[in-house]
Amino acid sequence: MALWRIRATVDDRPGYLSVLTASLALRGVNILTVQVHTTEAGAVDDFLVDAPEELDEAELLAAVARGRGRNCWVARSEARGLADQPTRVLGLATRLVRDPEAAGEALRVLLGADEVSWRPAPAADRPGIGDTTMRLADPTGGTYLLRRAAPSFTPAEFARAQALVELAAAAVRRSAEQVTLVLSDGAELAVRVATADDVPAVGALHESCSAQSRQRRYLGGAGLPTPARLRRLVEPDRGLTLLATDVDAPGEPVVAMANLIAEGDEAEAALLVRDDWQRRGLGTALLRRLVRHAEQAGYVALVLHTQADNGPMLRALRRLGRPAPVDRDGPVLTVTVPLAVTAPSPS
Repeated sequence: MALWRIRATVDDRPGYLSVLTASLALRGVNILTVQVHTTEAGAVDDFLVDAPEELDEAELLAAVARGRGRNCWVARSEARGLADQPTRVLGLATRLVRDPEAAGEALRVLLGADEVSWRPAPAADRPGIGDTTMRLADPTGGTYLLRRAAPSFTPAEFARAQALVELAAAAVRRSAEQVTLVLSDGAELAVRVATADDVPAVGALHESCSAQSRQRRYLGGAGLPTPARLRRLVEPDRGLTLLATDVDAPGEPVVAMANLIAEGDEAEAALLVRDDWQRRGLGTALLRRLVRHAEQAGYVALVLHTQADNGPMLRALRRLGRPAPVDRDGPVLTVTVPLAVTAPSPS
């Protein structure tokens, strides 16, 4: 006996699947597992079968055609195909929790893709599937592009793949969720990724900062951000926000915020540090963590806009120890820090 994978489309009507399975049974084919993918063209049935050794690909295709199946694809399988789909997906999910950078390889294994690539910019087209391609949005920024000559991708496969990518992104965020940062003066802070629940605390941070600190952060007015803008800062569409909290103070107030916002293949960084925590190395430590996150996400450069008289920010940039071109537009400097790209492993 030999293991085969068979995928065929049948009309989504009562009894049509039984006609197909009966046609296979007449030739001694034993169906081990079956998955049904609902599509606009009909029900796509995905079988793992055990067939007599003498049956070849042409005879299996003929059996499917006699069973009213169409758009048939047949390929030899291995013993590992005996694991059912939920078990395989759970195994890949476990791997991603341990190693989020393996998302590309997990997608390849899940879908049997011929090629998996990752780009730091959003795709020109919306996420979705074609006959031989699949585009997936990476919540950390960027796009996965998968190619498979056959069989065609299905909506169910797209949903599984997108869920896997979102799990990897959540694991990346969690891995950076909280660390203890010890400053040179011995002060300890907790640094973690912001969530929507942090909007009030981030608002309190802005209120506790001087007008000059807010003006340097936003390069404009020193007023307080609106609640809507605070929400966008805390959870940007592409990127992340790190918060530093004073673990020794009542309520563990937020004393600094570091934003990483993606724009194409570059990411913009910005810092806001409460006045009494400035000039203590906190801004430099947060900036270094932003650099690391940007490199892991695959961006080619980190861009910062700052005023020419913002000494603390300029000192933090110098402490990175990286050559960074500077462009000046009046009192505003644009500093571009090149990054060592370490994108999520695509294959």
